[in-house]
Amino acid sequence: MSENKDELVEISREEQCRRETETLFNRLQLGDKRQQTLTPEDFLQIGPALKQQSDTPEKDLAHTFLQRLMILDYRARYIPVKQDSAEVCQFRHEPDVANDETGKSNLDDLFSSTEDSEPKPKPNVHPMDVQMAVFHCSDTFLRQNMITKLSQCQYALPLLVPDPVSKDIECPLWTFRQIRKSWKMTDKSKGSIMKSMPVCKAETPMVSFLRLGSASLSKSQLLNNLINERHSTFFHRNCPGSTKTRYLMDGVAEIAWYCPAGKPNDSFTDFIAFCNLHGDALSFDKQRDILIEKASINVVLLPSLKRGDRSMTVISSLLDSSKPLICLIADNDSNPVQMKSGHYKIGLKDKSQSDASEELKGIIRNILSGSFDSFQLETLAQVSGIRVDEENEICKEGKAAALEITSLLQDMDVSKIKKEKLPCQGELWHEWSRITKQQYHLKGAIEMEKSKNQEKLQEIRQRQRAASCSDLMRLFIKKLSSLQSNEKACFLTWTQILLDDLSTDDLARILHSYDKKWSEFLALKKDKSDQLENKQTELEEISTQLQAATFGLEHIFREMGQIYEAHKSQAKRRKTGRMKWCGYPALAAELMISGHPMELMDGDAGHVPLTWISSLLDEVIKKLGDKRVFVLSVLGVQSSGKSTMLNAMFGLQFAVSAGRCTKGAFMQLVKVSEEMKNDLKFDYVLVVDTEGLRALELAGNTTLHHDNELATFVIGVGNMTLINIFGENPAEMQDVLQIVVQAIMRMKNIKLSPSCVFVHQNVTDIAASEKNMDGKRRLQEKLDQMAQLAAKEEGCDAKSFSDIIEFDVQEDVKYFAQLWEGSPPMAPPNPGYSESVQELKNTILSKASQSDGMTLSQFKHNIGDLWKALLNENFVFSFKNTLEVAVYRKLEVQYGNWTWTLRKELLTIENQLHNRIENGNHDMVELSYLYNKMSKTYEDVRKAIATYFEDKNQKEMLAQWRGRFESKIKDIHEELVKALKRKLDEVLQQKNACKKLDKKKPEFENKLLQKSKELALQLKGKATNERELQKQFNHVWDGWVTELTADTEPIKDIKLQEDQLSILLELGIESSLIHELKKCGKYKKIANLGDYSEYDTRTKQKDPCEERQRSKDERESKNTTTGQSVSVLEQGKQLLQSLLRMEKNPQISFTYQEQQQIRSLIDKVNNEAKSTIQGKPLATRGYSSTYLEEMAKNVEKQVKEFQLKQSYALKKEFTVDLLLYVFDATRQNILKSHNQFKANNDLRHYVNSKREQFYGIFSSFCKGHSSALVFAEMICDKLKDSTVQAVYDQTAIDLAGEMKCSFSPFNGNKVNLEKHVLTSLAEKEDFQDYMNYITQPREHVKTFIKEEVKKYIFTEHKDSTKSLLKKNVQDIQGLLSRALHKATEKVAQGEANINMWLEEFSSELKDQLTFDTICCQTFSDINKFDFLEEEVKKRLESIFEQITALPLDDLEKCQKRPDKILIDQLCNGCWVQCPFCGVICTNTLEDHSPDKHNVPFHRSGGIDGVYYQKTKELDVDFCTTSVASDWCFRPQHDSDKTIPYKLYHTAGPEYESWKITADESKLIYWKWFVCKFQTELEDHHKKEFKGRGEIPSAWRKHTKQEAIASLDEM
Repeated sequence: MSENKDELVEISREEQCRRETETLFNRLQLGDKRQQTLTPEDFLQIGPALKQQSDTPEKDLAHTFLQRLMILDYRARYIPVKQDSAEVCQFRHEPDVANDETGKSNLDDLFSSTEDSEPKPKPNVHPMDVQMAVFHCSDTFLRQNMITKLSQCQYALPLLVPDPVSKDIECPLWTFRQIRKSWKMTDKSKGSIMKSMPVCKAETPMVSFLRLGSASLSKSQLLNNLINERHSTFFHRNCPGSTKTRYLMDGVAEIAWYCPAGKPNDSFTDFIAFCNLHGDALSFDKQRDILIEKASINVVLLPSLKRGDRSMTVISSLLDSSKPLICLIADNDSNPVQMKSGHYKIGLKDKSQSDASEELKGIIRNILSGSFDSFQLETLAQVSGIRVDEENEICKEGKAAALEITSLLQDMDVSKIKKEKLPCQGELWHEWSRITKQQYHLKGAIEMEKSKNQEKLQEIRQRQRAASCSDLMRLFIKKLSSLQSNEKACFLTWTQILLDDLSTDDLARILHSYDKKWSEFLALKKDKSDQLENKQTELEEISTQLQAATFGLEHIFREMGQIYEAHKSQAKRRKTGRMKWCGYPALAAELMISGHPMELMDGDAGHVPLTWISSLLDEVIKKLGDKRVFVLSVLGVQSSGKSTMLNAMFGLQFAVSAGRCTKGAFMQLVKVSEEMKNDLKFDYVLVVDTEGLRALELAGNTTLHHDNELATFVIGVGNMTLINIFGENPAEMQDVLQIVVQAIMRMKNIKLSPSCVFVHQNVTDIAASEKNMDGKRRLQEKLDQMAQLAAKEEGCDAKSFSDIIEFDVQEDVKYFAQLWEGSPPMAPPNPGYSESVQELKNTILSKASQSDGMTLSQFKHNIGDLWKALLNENFVFSFKNTLEVAVYRKLEVQYGNWTWTLRKELLTIENQLHNRIENGNHDMVELSYLYNKMSKTYEDVRKAIATYFEDKNQKEMLAQWRGRFESKIKDIHEELVKALKRKLDEVLQQKNACKKLDKKKPEFENKLLQKSKELALQLKGKATNERELQKQFNHVWDGWVTELTADTEPIKDIKLQEDQLSILLELGIESSLIHELKKCGKYKKIANLGDYSEYDTRTKQKDPCEERQRSKDERESKNTTTGQSVSVLEQGKQLLQSLLRMEKNPQISFTYQEQQQIRSLIDKVNNEAKSTIQGKPLATRGYSSTYLEEMAKNVEKQVKEFQLKQSYALKKEFTVDLLLYVFDATRQNILKSHNQFKANNDLRHYVNSKREQFYGIFSSFCKGHSSALVFAEMICDKLKDSTVQAVYDQTAIDLAGEMKCSFSPFNGNKVNLEKHVLTSLAEKEDFQDYMNYITQPREHVKTFIKEEVKKYIFTEHKDSTKSLLKKNVQDIQGLLSRALHKATEKVAQGEANINMWLEEFSSELKDQLTFDTICCQTFSDINKFDFLEEEVKKRLESIFEQITALPLDDLEKCQKRPDKILIDQLCNGCWVQCPFCGVICTNTLEDHSPDKHNVPFHRSGGIDGVYYQKTKELDVDFCTTSVASDWCFRPQHDSDKTIPYKLYHTAGPEYESWKITADESKLIYWKWFVCKFQTELEDHHKKEFKGRGEIPSAWRKHTKQEAIASLDEM
C-alpha cells in the first residue's frame, strides 16, 4: 500500500514539475519552440538596437539573453526584469490612527504579518532558467554557438543536462567542439610554454564538486573563489537576479576550466577542469555517479556529519575508493585534516570564503603534484545510460563524412598536406599570380614577352587541371554535393574540428619557436646588433613553416576555386559539356547564403581569384536575386582585434586565435531582419574581414606594397570601412593612417565615395572626455598631415582630410575599452567593450540607413574593377569601373533613342513645311514657330529622361551624368531645330529664285492647254491611231516651245574639266605634269596611302642612333621602376643593327607622326573644300568658275603654311595630287546643284518637261473626252510625282526608324556600331576596306551604313520594305480620297464652280503633297463634281498600283534617303583618335567632357604605321600593353623629354584627354588582322614586322571566328 502511495506522490511530483516547466517556457515566450526550433538564423541577423540599461519585459528575456551573449556581454545573465503593472508589489497604506486609540504598542506593527491579507508578487524567472530554457529550445547549431559564447564569457558550461520532462540525461558534447583553451605552463628547463587545445581533446585533471543534502553555504561561490575571485564562473545564490525557485538547473552538471597564465600568482600550475553538480547530489544518482567516476578529485560539501544519514552511504563508498576525496563540512570548524592518503576533510564553520578557498587550493595543488586520473571530455560519449547529442543522425552523418576526409590525411606530415592534397593553390597558383602581376610590368619586346607569359599562364592552368583530381577534393566535393543542408553544416564543422586536431601540435611548436625568435629579434634590435638581418631571415623561415602547417576549410574552398578557374579558362576552347567543376560555385553560394565566410582575397598568394569570385556571386544572385547589400569592411594592424570586434558585433565566427589569424580577406553575409527593413534600404550587410597590416619591424618594400594594395582594395570595395587602431602608439598609428588616407584619396579620384569610422581600441580610460577630446584633436592633425602627404603622392590638391572624404571627428571616431576585464586567460570580456561594440553598431546602422548600399552585381563588378586597377602601379589611371561603363553604355543607347525621337519628329515637320512652301502656303519660317511645333515631343523626351535618371537601381550612378545629358539633349534639340530652319530657308530662297518662272508657269500652261485643245479639234476624226496622233503632236510641239520661249536664253551646261585645267595652269603647274598625274590616278587614293615618302624632297639623313619614334620607337634605355640602365653591350648591339639596316635601305621615310600630320592635312583641306562648295549658292544662282578658283587657292595656301612648320618639304606632285583629289571630291556636289538650278530657272527646260502631260491632254481631247475627264487626268498628272515623293519620303523615315530600333548594328551605341563595322570588315577580308576604315574611319562608317541599309532594303527585309511602302501608299490614297470627298461636299453646299472645288481640294493637301496650280479657264463648264471625284479616284487607283509596283531602287529619289537619315543620327559621336594607335573614341556624345576619350580595345601600333625610326620594323605593341610596361616615350618625334608610359597623361593635352586602361591587349581581333594581312600591311607601309616588331607566334593560332567572337567583349 505504501509503495502505491509513493508512486502516486512521485507521479504527482512529475506532473507538478511538468506544469511548472511549461509555465516557465510560456512566460519566456518559448512554449512553441520546445522542439528545438530556435536556429542561428533567428539571431545572427541585423535587428533593432539593443537597449543596455533599460529593464526587459519577461517575455523578451530569452531573446535579450541570446542577443547580449552573442556580443560577448557576460551581463547577459543579469538582465533586469520589468514587472507587469498588475504584478508590481504595492505598499499597503495603513490608516493614520494613534496607537493608544487601538490599544496597540508600536512593536505590534513590527510583528504584524500581512501574508494572509496581501497577495505575493510572482517571483522573477531565475537567470539560469532563462539560459537553460534557451538551451533546450535551440537546435544543435545554435546550442554550439551559445556554448562557445558562454565559454568566451568565462562561464561554466552545461555538461550533463536532464530533460525538463522525461529527465533523460544528455551530454551535449557537440556544443563543446569549437571551444579551445589556451594556457601557459612553466617548465624549469624550457621556461614558459604556451599551449592551446580543444577542450574535448584535452586530458586534464578534473575536480568534481557535489553537495549531499541541503547546506546554507554556496558550493558554486566557493568554486568561483578557486577559479576566478573576480568573476562568477558558476552562478550562485548571491548573484544578481537569483531567486529561491529554479526549475531547470537542479541536476545539471556544469564544467569550467582553470587556465594558468604562467605567472607566480596562478592559483594552479595545471590546466584543470572543475565540474559542479547543481542541487542535492543524493537526488541525482546518475549524474553523481558519472562525476565521481570521471573525476580526478571529488569534493563533497556536507551540511553536517550524522551517522545513518543518506549521505553516509555515498561518503562511505568514496572513502573506500583510492580516488582523492575532500570533504567540506559546513557545521565543522576544524582545520584541514588528511584522514588517509588522498582523503581530506575541511571544516567551513566560522571561516571566510577566501580562507576556505585557500585551504582547498592548497590540498588540490598537493594532490595534483602526484599521480592522478586524467579526464577527457570525449570519453563521456562512452558512458552508458546517457544520451550524447553527437549520436543524432545529422551529427553522425556529418562526422562520418568528415572522418572519411581526414582518414585520407592520417600519418601525413601536416606541412605537406596542402602541397600533396591541394596542389592547385600552392606553387602553381602563386606562380600564376606572380606572372599575372608581371604582365603589368613588362620590359623588352612587350607583346612577345606578354605572349610568352600568357602561354606560361595557360600551361599553369593545364598543370592545375591535371592535378585537380586529388582524392581529398573528389571526396570533399562528393560529400558537399550529397549531404542535406543541416548535415552539410555539421560536416563542415566536423571537418574544421578534425583538421584543427591534425595541426594543433605542429602549430603550437612553430608558434612557440616564433615567439622565442621574436623575443630575440626585439632584443637584438634594441642593441642594434649586426645579427638583426639573420634573425629576421629566421623569422621569415618560421613564418613560411607556419603558413605550410596552417590548414583549414578555407584552403579546401580555395582549392575548389582554383580547380574551377583552371577548367573555366579552357572551357570555351574545349567546348565541353557541363562538367562537375561547373557546379562548384553553386555549392559555395549555398554555404555563403547560410552564413559561411568565403575567401575574397587569397592572403598567401596576395591575389583575388576573380573568375571564381564572380561565378560564386553570380550563383548567390541566382539563388537570392540581385539583393542590395551594405558592404562593411575592417582594416587595421595585425592582432588589433578586428575579427573579435566583428564577431562581437554581428555574432559571427571569423577566426581569431593567434595560430589562425585572418589571412587575406573573407566575406560573410548577415541578413537584415524584417523589422529593420523599413529603416534600411538593403537586405544584407556583407562583412569583409581582412588580414592585418604588417608589423612595422618586418615591413619591407614588398610588405608595404601589399598593405597599400590591401587597404585600397578593402576601402574601395566597401560602403563603409572601420579603421581599427590598437593602443596608443603614435608611430604605429601614423603608418596605418598614411596607408588609409592614400587609399581613400584614390577612391575620391575614381569617383567612389566610401565612408570610414575610426575605432580606437584598448584605450585605458575611455570615460575621460578631456583625454578623448585631446586624442581626437591629435588624430585630426595626423589625418590632415597624412592627407597632405598623400595628395603630393597622388598628384592631388588637398590640405585636410575633410577635403578628401566627409569626416566628422566628433562622430566618426570611437573609443573602445580593452577587451578583457582583467588578465587573460581567465579574464572575461569587458562589459564596456560590449557596450562600445553596440554603440559602434548603432553608429554604423545609422550611417547605413542613409545609404542605398549596392546590389550584389555591383559588388561583384567593384571587386573586379578594383583588383584589375590595383595590378597596375598607377591605380587611378588604371581603374576602370566596368559597371559604370555598362550603365553609361545603356545610357548612350537611351540617348540615341531620345535624339532619334526628336529627329524623327523634325523630319515629319520638315516634310510638312516643305510641302507648304512648295504649294505657296508658307513664305517665312520663324524659330519660335518650329519650337512650338516641337514642344510636345521635346517635353515627352524630357519626361522620359527624368524617369530614366530616377531609376532606383542605378540612380546613384546615373546622377553624375544627369546634368550633362539633359544639357546635351537641350543643345541637340536647339541644333536640330536651327538646322531645320536653315534648310527651310534654303527652300524658301530657291522658291523665291523661281518666282519669275513660277509666275509664267500658269500662263504657259494655259497657252499649251489652248493649243492642245485647238489642235485636237482640228484633227478630230482625221487621226485614226495613236501613232498618227503622236506624230502630229510632235510636229507642232517644238514650234510651240520656240514660240513660247523666244525671249529667254537657255542655261548652258558647265564644263568642269576645262575650268579645272585652266585654274591649275593659272597656278603655274605644267600641263604635262597635270596630264601625267591624272593619267596615273594615284590622286584618288591620296587620303588612304600608307606611306607618303614618295612626296618627300629630303636627301639628308639623320643620326641613325636616334631612338624609336614617338611611342615604342622612343623607349628609353632606363627601366623607370628600378633606375638601372640597359647594358652598354645591348646599346651597342642595337646601334649596330640600326646602322646595318640604314646601309641596306638608305631611303629616308617619314616618321609615323609626320605621316599622320600629312594625312590630317589632306582630311582638313578636303573637308574645307566640301564646306566651301556647300556654302555657295549654286542651286539658287548657278555655277561660277570662281568657286573652283577660290577653293584651289585655299588648298595651295594650306599646303604652303603646313610646310613652313615642318622640317621637310613636299614635292609639287603632292600639291597637284591634292588639288585633283579635292576637285574630284566636290565634282558631284557641283553638278547636282547646277542641275537643280537649271531645273528651277530654265524656261525651255521647264516647258519640255511638260511634253508628256500635254500630249495626254491633247490625246484625250482628240478622243472626245469631256472637260471633267481631261481635268481629272490633269489633276492625276500633277499629283503623280508628288504622291510618289510623299510615299517614298515617309517610307524613308519609317525605314530609318525601323532600322534604328530593331536592326542590331544601328539600335545601340557607338561601341555597338563599331563592333558591327569590324565584323563586316572581317567577313569581307578586303584589305583596302580595312585601310579606308583605319585612315578615314568616319567616311568608312558612312559607307558601312549605306551598304547595310541597301542590304536591309533590297535583300534581307525586301518583303517587309514593300509592305511598308504599300502601307504608306494606302495612307496617301486615304488622304486623297478624303480631300476629294471634302471638296465635293463643300461645293455642294453653295454656288458650285471648278475654282472653288480645286481650291478646297488643294487646301486639304497642303501639308502632305505638293500640288501645282491648274488654270481652270478652259474647264469652267464642269459642274458635275461627283462625277469628277469618281473619275479622279479611278485614275488615282492606277497610279497607286503603279507606285506599289515601282522598284525599290526608286527610293533613291527620296528627299532624304534612309541611309542619309541614319548617317545623320549615328555619325554624330566622338571621332578623336588615340595619340598612340589611332583608334577612334567610341563615346556616343561628340563633346563628352569631362569624361575622357576611351575605347573598349585599342590596336597594334603597326596597323596604323607606327615603326622604329631609322628602321623598317613596324611596331607590334598595343598601347594598352605599353601603359602597363616600364618603358618611356617621347610625346613628339623631335622631343628631348621622355615620359614613362604609366604617366602618359602628363605628356600634354592630346594624351591627357585619353583614358587608356591596361587590358593586356586581350582583343584577339587585331592580332588576327595583323597575321592575316601581314604582307599587305608591310606593302602598304613599306615596312616589315620583324626584329623588335616580330609578331608573337601565339597570335597566328587565332582564327577569324575567334576574332569576330572576341568583339563581343567590347
